[in-house]
Amino acid sequence: MSAIQPPANRLWWKEPIERIEITWVLIAFVWSMVLFFMMPYWHVFGSQNLANEAYKNTPEKFTAKTQEMVDKYKVREETGLNDQKIPVVHPPAGGDVYLIARLWQWWPILELEAGQTYRLHLMSMDWLHGFSLQPENINIEVHPNYEHVLTVQPTKAGTYSIICNEYCGLNHHTMASRLFVTEKK
Repeated sequence: MSAIQPPANRLWWKEPIERIEITWVLIAFVWSMVLFFMMPYWHVFGSQNLANEAYKNTPEKFTAKTQEMVDKYKVREETGLNDQKIPVVHPPAGGDVYLIARLWQWWPILELEAGQTYRLHLMSMDWLHGFSLQPENINIEVHPNYEHVLTVQPTKAGTYSIICNEYCGLNHHTMASRLFVTEKK
């Protein structure tokens, strides 16, 4: 049988199967079974799965909690796109930190301590956004009207990038922020 020419009698299912074709089908089947059984294994024994919570909330209530955190723990301001000032907050370890996603920014900028645990609250004010913390492998869809809560513990100091990885409109490519992690004080 030729891949270019159709079979002479047009009944392709009656043609004999070549040995190399059977080999490739078996390799594909075995590999798919390996991946199939690895998915539950990774879920149970892997450390990449975040245990997160989600609660129905309103943008007004979430904005009020975020503004309260900014008023209480603001340490400085950073300049964002279009020279706008974005507050940097340094909340106490073990506390709740809030991050707003809206077209096309993350607000405020967080400054956390390495080795400390925080409850990170995320909420979108308008559209579906994606929270991707780089270079860590944390990816969460941030839905409007839902407050997503993650427990995070930064392990090393540095500057991390927060990127929206769900297309949210024309300026989606500008929806990026930073997360500062400092040494424990």
